[in-house]
Amino acid sequence: MELSSVAIRGAGAVSPVGWGLADLRDAVLGGRAVSPAVKLSCVKGECLVRRVPVPTQRTVLSSNPRLRRSSPITQFAVAAAIEAIGPDVEKVKRGELRLGVIVCVTTGCVNYSRRFYSEALKDPSTASPLVFPETVFNAPASHLGALLESTSINYTVVGDAGSFLIGLALAADWLTHHDVDSCVVTAAEEIDGLSVHGLGLFFRNMTLSEGAGALYLKRAGELPREVLLNCISEPHLFTRAQSRARAIHAMRTELPKVTDREVLLLSDSGGRWNRLERDAWMESPARRIAPKILLGESFIASAGWQGALAYDLLSRNECAAATLSVVGFDQQAIGARFAVGNGN
Repeated sequence: MELSSVAIRGAGAVSPVGWGLADLRDAVLGGRAVSPAVKLSCVKGECLVRRVPVPTQRTVLSSNPRLRRSSPITQFAVAAAIEAIGPDVEKVKRGELRLGVIVCVTTGCVNYSRRFYSEALKDPSTASPLVFPETVFNAPASHLGALLESTSINYTVVGDAGSFLIGLALAADWLTHHDVDSCVVTAAEEIDGLSVHGLGLFFRNMTLSEGAGALYLKRAGELPREVLLNCISEPHLFTRAQSRARAIHAMRTELPKVTDREVLLLSDSGGRWNRLERDAWMESPARRIAPKILLGESFIASAGWQGALAYDLLSRNECAAATLSVVGFDQQAIGARFAVGNGN
């Protein structure tokens, strides 16, 4: 899908290394030391996880009544989105800019879901109805839209890591058809013992992490130099008729050829289960970056980190283009290419 009429204007990130894109960049690209993983109690004892640190300064998350008791995934999504939108936040609040909101999740609000249903199973008469609104998948998107006072279209996309690129394609469609003036696409996840246990049923010795990544999109043409959403491949599904290896190969062949002046951002976490993705890109001469090797597996938020880093590299003119390769656990292989171009 050719999308050169859409520009990426900003990015934001929340990760185990801090609350901001600069922290993510310093760790993944700059070699900053990362704190060791910690133990979390889960169904089968203790598992290793990487949590987002507590903010060191007062933010909108601590000062806004709506967010004080919201789930961690909501706070991660809001922080990343606000960083990505930047100065346009005030334009949205004043009604000068129609902002589309897309929040992409895999496990969603698992913390409050576990709490609510455990209370309901223990004693249905005492289960708190105040908790229930925070259990639904679209709670983060609802909070973000309300906080920004946005009255435009607001979606939640549920799927594996590749669904973040589906969210970008959806945003591009809204912008192309002038349904919105701008759109923020955020991918977020939170940690809970249930999600750690669920991951462990299929993948051993994997460290789970949490956080969010966001990209802010507008129509191209307003600036002489812009980071363009060049293209997004079709989603190549894992089915009985199409193996994971064939899906990854189909995704790669659909994207433009990657050169040695470009950057390749992989969803590789370093395990043997990622061998097929590594093999598919083995002969690529591009510089390779895989945030999950350092930060751990964060489902769809990991794809958000890939996108945020790609924008960061291009906005600072450190590469000619950036290709994202996203191979989900159980759904799809999908890719995208960002490039610097003349928006006029």
